[in-house]
Amino acid sequence: MVLVDRISLSELSEMSAKMFDPLVKAVVDIRKMVIVLDAGLHSDEELYLLNNGSSQEDLWGINLWPDKYGTEEFVEFDSMINIRPYQNNRGRGVQDANIRSMILEIVQKAVIR
Repeated sequence: MVLVDRISLSELSEMSAKMFDPLVKAVVDIRKMVIVLDAGLHSDEELYLLNNGSSQEDLWGINLWPDKYGTEEFVEFDSMINIRPYQNNRGRGVQDANIRSMILEIVQKAVIR
């Protein structure tokens, strides 16, 4: 597991090779604008951020598909940690368009070709 400010697409691809599907699980803190990558479960990344001062309501689980970089399918908004009825997010996706936009902006700044 690693907290990143910037990561290359090739490093992301290397991480994805360890997974069953060619993806990298990530949790984004939209307030601190950081990403934790490279764990088997989103919940492990979530716990890492919570233990390092993040707030639950700011954490969102996503999957990154390095082979789909440059397309809308690069970032997949799908994680069990996203199910939060108290935040009006009743599914595994990220239902709020503003939050999705913030996540995309953080990912775009972090992942470089």
